[in-house]
Amino acid sequence: MYTATVKNITLSADERLIEAARRRARTEHTTLNEAFRRWLADYAQAEQRLHRLDEVMAGLKGRLQVGRPIGRDERNAR
Repeated sequence: MYTATVKNITLSADERLIEAARRRARTEHTTLNEAFRRWLADYAQAEQRLHRLDEVMAGLKGRLQVGRPIGRDERNAR
């Protein structure tokens, strides 16, 4: 089982943005801290997700056929 070590960080942002973010978090029944943790996890793992997507797409290459080939006249009519 993975146990994360939690560290505190200090960020600076416009006070109006912070208050607006807190209001949004309240409407989503969460806290600004939790919303930031989710964002941070998404941000940190974005490259990993893109790499996995590339692997899936490479595995599908040549295995799927969608529809039928469309001729030049049909393409130009769209």
